[in-house]
Amino acid sequence: MTIYGVALLAVSTLVGLTLGDELGALLGVKANIGGVGFAMLLLIFSTDWLKARGRFTPPSAAGVVFWSNMYIPIVVAMAAQQNVLASVKGGPLAILAGVAGTAISFAMIPALARLGRPK
Repeated sequence: MTIYGVALLAVSTLVGLTLGDELGALLGVKANIGGVGFAMLLLIFSTDWLKARGRFTPPSAAGVVFWSNMYIPIVVAMAAQQNVLASVKGGPLAILAGVAGTAISFAMIPALARLGRPK
């Protein structure tokens, strides 16, 4: 059912954001650190785990797809906006770290694309 996919997405989001808040508190930062990323990874791993056991049916996948088309891009955009504002206020080193991370990520795209091609 579609509702199971929506429930899986909701649980992944709540657990991910909680982990991000806890990581921030552990590091002494008053911010959520990686909560959206944790949620995405949890969603990916849990859907793969359920698919391998035949428990993630196409109707359940429809629930995840429905919200991923609307919700996930919005959350990522909101998180990115907050990170940019924090970087600008944090000074040149924070901006340099962000630019370097983005450049390295873009540079990895061709290498990852080669790995994903069938032989």
